[in-house]
Amino acid sequence: MADWLTSLKTKTPQEGFELAITLARKGVGYTQPSENIRKKLRPKYARNPDSLTMASQVIATHFQTVAAANNYWR
Repeated sequence: MADWLTSLKTKTPQEGFELAITLARKGVGYTQPSENIRKKLRPKYARNPDSLTMASQVIATHFQTVAAANNYWR
């Protein structure tokens, strides 16, 4: 796999949040590399409130990491 994450440093909290979303998406891609299977499963979790809450929680955890790496943009 090619290196794509070269830094957790971002200029703004908005960029940090977008990086957190990218980290979550990449995590799914690494966990389930088959695009066909991901597409097949998506309708099930897209309508499940618990799944959506868990996805938000994963993004929040990544955002905490990015924020800490950026000294909370002080």
